[in-house]
Amino acid sequence: MGEQEGEISPEELLEHIRQMKVSDVLLSILPTIAQLGYAKLEPDGRDLEQARLAIESLRALMPVLAGSVPEEVLHDFEQATANLQLAYAQAVDEEAS
Repeated sequence: MGEQEGEISPEELLEHIRQMKVSDVLLSILPTIAQLGYAKLEPDGRDLEQARLAIESLRALMPVLAGSVPEEVLHDFEQATANLQLAYAQAVDEEAS
């Protein structure tokens, strides 16, 4: 069987993976985690446990990335995490009311 046009071979995929940096992959998932956290705070589909998990994941990953990514990038995600924590606290208050 020949390879389909546009598909990469297993060898090419392996080489691509070898060239990737773990820090780049971790950095690429931070926005997704933050977006999911905010989505879980929406009244229509509120899931405080999942929002808390998003916050804790962000808090856990940022120290690991320190020194591997630009400081200003980490600062932006620290600010986003703080904002998410505030939104979480507000959602908890709304649930209690």
